[in-house]
Amino acid sequence: MKKKEREIFIDFEFTMPDKNGKKRGFFQEIIEAGLVVVENGEVMERFSSFVVPNRFPLLSNRCKSFLNISQKQVDDGISFHELVNKLRMLEDNVPGRIITWGNMDMKVLRDNCRKVGFSFPFIGDEIDFSLEYKRFFGNKNQTGLWRAVQEYGREGTGKHHRALDDALTTYHIYKLVEQDKQYLKKPKPPTIGDRIDLSKLYNKFA
Repeated sequence: MKKKEREIFIDFEFTMPDKNGKKRGFFQEIIEAGLVVVENGEVMERFSSFVVPNRFPLLSNRCKSFLNISQKQVDDGISFHELVNKLRMLEDNVPGRIITWGNMDMKVLRDNCRKVGFSFPFIGDEIDFSLEYKRFFGNKNQTGLWRAVQEYGREGTGKHHRALDDALTTYHIYKLVEQDKQYLKKPKPPTIGDRIDLSKLYNKFA
């Protein structure tokens, strides 16, 4: 029986303060979650939801403008507790590979869990695929998600800074890079010169 391989592609969007400065004690909270669960190369689940922030429920104008969302959309979302329970169920006692573009998603999730006294929901390996991309192409600097996919001559899925669309775009560029890795592992087909000892032919006609 083939071992189950599970990859969970995640993107979160966060609250942000107004340009005037941070509110006292402000910290970023998750307000939208996008998830793509893949098993043995097949997409098994897609999930998208807004999330109601606990500490600072009123969104700043800057946040609403940057993410192009409304206060009502977030107010109608699930609670952070429901999100954590959903994330915990994703691994289903089978440690997955948690794949994000950048390290902020897991940092903010950990911080949000700590602030409200929840245990971190994941036990699998966490992979910042922006670093994998950087190492694979030998870039000096990390590349933004949608710029990275455009470098492949593709376009991102849906709208940038929408959680599910960014999670899907991360999954698509992950597949492209993995395909290139497999291609590079394959030995190059032998040339005619490799197959024939040309020195014998030269000696024959010399």
